[in-house]
Amino acid sequence: MSFTAQDVKELREATGVGMMDCKRALTEADGDMEKAIEILREQGLASAQKKAGRIAAEGVAYAAVFGDIGVVVEVNSETDFVAKNEMFMDFVKGTAEAVANDSPSDLNALLSGKFPGIDKTVEEQQQEMILVIGENISIRRFARYADGLNIPYIHAGGKIGVIVNLDVSGISNIDAVAELGKDIAMQIAAMRPTYLDITAIDPADLEKEREIQLSIAMEENKENNIPEDKSAEIAERKVIGRINKFYEEVCLLNQPFVKGDKITVEKHVNEVAKGLGGSIVIKAFTRFEKGEGIEKRQDDFAAEVANMVSR
Repeated sequence: MSFTAQDVKELREATGVGMMDCKRALTEADGDMEKAIEILREQGLASAQKKAGRIAAEGVAYAAVFGDIGVVVEVNSETDFVAKNEMFMDFVKGTAEAVANDSPSDLNALLSGKFPGIDKTVEEQQQEMILVIGENISIRRFARYADGLNIPYIHAGGKIGVIVNLDVSGISNIDAVAELGKDIAMQIAAMRPTYLDITAIDPADLEKEREIQLSIAMEENKENNIPEDKSAEIAERKVIGRINKFYEEVCLLNQPFVKGDKITVEKHVNEVAKGLGGSIVIKAFTRFEKGEGIEKRQDDFAAEVANMVSR
């Protein structure tokens, strides 16, 4: 069975694969369109498996609310320009919706769940994206909040995604609460708190920080020729102040509010709630920064592409 240039064009539109690969598939399939699609799918799976080992440290962090359910996800790619790809972003949004719909317990459960709007699993659609885009695409992590009022925030086009989970009672002006939630989300994006409040800090982490600060203070006392009989007492006083500073750095509620640093985030939230005649409590938050903690590839991707073209 022969095929025409129009057949090649139609196969490309159906699969998103390059023209030459479409032509080769049609040749192998003797012009049978369905068989050619099957060949490309099989080749794409093999290609996707090879790409899966490549480092994906770019991509986006995305936050959204579906109904009342707040979701934040990080989906990685190999290069930053893929994040501007409409097809990639549709996959990211669909992944977030799948998290909202299915409440997966972990990443494996998410991957095996249904991708919204099509008859594929999330993993199958991920493999499709690898085939079409030509890069390793990896869903790294997600968080989901089903209760309360959830406020999403995306910073710098997907560099950071934040969900703030609020418990609100006795307030009818939800728009004002949402505005507060956005301010808090922006604070989280900018100031990188690790914990909600002091009670959330692991005691072992706190003790480690205290030991570090005590060691630093003792060394400072030594350099300043503080007598040994007074050094320990002076160091302990220094540590108390530095631990309080540590709380301000790592605990959201203890941080100075960025739009008015004379008060803490906790006091600002309480003042807004009082003005609105009700109660607002920050219950939780999640902040994802794309590529955070991933060792980025060191090779020159442009050079790799040029090398491929020259072959």
